Amino acid sequence: MNPALPKRLTSSQWRVVFLLGPVILGVGDAFIAPANVRMSAVEWALSVGAGLALIIRLRMPVLTLLITLPGQFMGTAWMAGLIALYTLSRFRPGRRLLLTCTLLVIVVKVLPYPLEAAELRTRLANLVWLEDALGAPIAAVALGRAVALRCELAERLRELTEGRSREDRLLAEQVLATERTQLAREMHDVVAHQVSLISVQAGALRVSAGDFAVREAADTIRTLSVRTLEELRHMVGVLRAAGGRTLDPRPQPRLSDLPRLIAESALDVDADMAYEGCAPCPEGVERAAFRIVQEALTNVRKHAPGAKVWIQLRCTEGELRVEIRNAAAAPGAAALDLPSGGHGLVGLSERVHLLGGFFSAGPGDAGGFRVSATIPIPSTTPEDAPRVPDASRTPDTEPPK
Repeated sequence: MNPALPKRLTSSQWRVVFLLGPVILGVGDAFIAPANVRMSAVEWALSVGAGLALIIRLRMPVLTLLITLPGQFMGTAWMAGLIALYTLSRFRPGRRLLLTCTLLVIVVKVLPYPLEAAELRTRLANLVWLEDALGAPIAAVALGRAVALRCELAERLRELTEGRSREDRLLAEQVLATERTQLAREMHDVVAHQVSLISVQAGALRVSAGDFAVREAADTIRTLSVRTLEELRHMVGVLRAAGGRTLDPRPQPRLSDLPRLIAESALDVDADMAYEGCAPCPEGVERAAFRIVQEALTNVRKHAPGAKVWIQLRCTEGELRVEIRNAAAAPGAAALDLPSGGHGLVGLSERVHLLGGFFSAGPGDAGGFRVSATIPIPSTTPEDAPRVPDASRTPDTEPPK
């Protein structure tokens, strides 16, 4: 910064200048008097008091104007009187009050000090004197009203700008909701049609196949297709609600559903799950743990086919710890060419961090991969404790007939 340039005043410094500047001008005007005019102590006190009274002009403008009248009458406090009249016009917009105070200032300026009939007749006959007596007070009132009107217009403009911004934001939200609804419709029309075809083909294969293993695989494909359609309907409902809360009667996955998930994965999994201590675990925590295991198994099928998988789940000291490790892909096994958006682990990390936990994912030992998460379990009272996972509950996966 150039040291030769003056520094800008802060807002507090501007307030001090705005408050004390007119006071200094009013007091200084009292000392500017003709050399041949001698004032008594009382006249000096009234003149200086008129300038000092400006310090209360913002709180009591009418009283300030009345205090400056003696100094105006003597002709030694005109600056203080005009500032007081301007302040009154700026903050007291009443027409009667302004008219009365303006006429009072004009009369005080026209009257001579001391009162003499000859001097009064001389002043009334002097048009220049009358123009000065009328022009200065009227100009002060006009300036005060102009500044007040400008402030009112600026405030209205600010309100209009805020209203326009609010309307634009609502319009953007409405457009976003419309786009979400359209996206949900297209997703349902495209994906649901393809998955339905997979389910139909799997059902036909199950009926026509003579091998028991083929029939079992076809039945598994059909069951997974039906479950995928249910998940799709749930996501479509969320999109159509524009991210709002929806009533979903379908049961959400819990920790008790992990054995079924592992069995359907068709992977070599060594599971060590001890979640019996998670009876008061909220549904959100259990759902997050289920999604972590589900995403990890999906990634193993995609990127490390034939690899050994280890799953460990523990619930200790108010925390639910989940860890999934897998070895390197089996020799000669080709990775599955499945579509991937690359956002699975990112979504899991966001879900865990929203619950106040920690998430990590990265390469493991011997070319494998490791996913771990620690999710805190909020303390609950018996009244608001969620229900205990029922290990005997099985989801409704019966394909439609």
